[in-house]
Amino acid sequence: MRAHCIFRVFLLLFLLLLVSQCHGACSEVVSLTEAVAGEGFLLGCISCKQREEVSAQTTVDWHFKPAGEEEEFRHIFNYEHPNPSILHEDFSDRLEWRGTRDGDVQIGAVFIHNVTFNDTGTYRCTFQRTLFHQRHEESVTVEKEVELSVVAVANRELTSVVSEIMMYVLIVVLQLWLIVVLVYCYKKISSEHEAREALNALKAQTKLLEAKDNCDGVQLE
Repeated sequence: MRAHCIFRVFLLLFLLLLVSQCHGACSEVVSLTEAVAGEGFLLGCISCKQREEVSAQTTVDWHFKPAGEEEEFRHIFNYEHPNPSILHEDFSDRLEWRGTRDGDVQIGAVFIHNVTFNDTGTYRCTFQRTLFHQRHEESVTVEKEVELSVVAVANRELTSVVSEIMMYVLIVVLQLWLIVVLVYCYKKISSEHEAREALNALKAQTKLLEAKDNCDGVQLE
């Protein structure tokens, strides 16, 4: 029973750790798509490797096409470790690299400072990755797009609000469950200990009575 309780406790601790750690492993989270004029905005772009043990060298490029225009994508940003480069005058001094800080890039996020309504449009993030296998090299290209709209006032998306609420509810429920299991295990172990103590006391008393009876029998003889 004690081993079962300990297993339950460790299982709950593992679940809590799993829920509370959002950055534990690479996960391709979709970027937000609504920015507020005059504020900053993080353009998210994540491309996870299928095998973490394989080393790689990756460059990231960002292109932008304004909304409602038929022109080609503009090359606005490049990151080749360790050098980030802003490549278009419309984004001069406004783009900041917020991705992986080494050559094996999996997070290619950039931060836009002082967002304007002219930043509305399509952003294309391109990973050029070279995987170094034991016997050969492999080149992989991954492209992702973000449709960004710029508004005057922030309007949180319902899905993000619901997901955030559900995350906190799950953490609270797991914590309450952990408390209940700990109390249950404590009571169970305590009752087992008391039962063992009572049994040992009964055995000791029985031995004393037997010894006394033996002594009385000897005296009678």
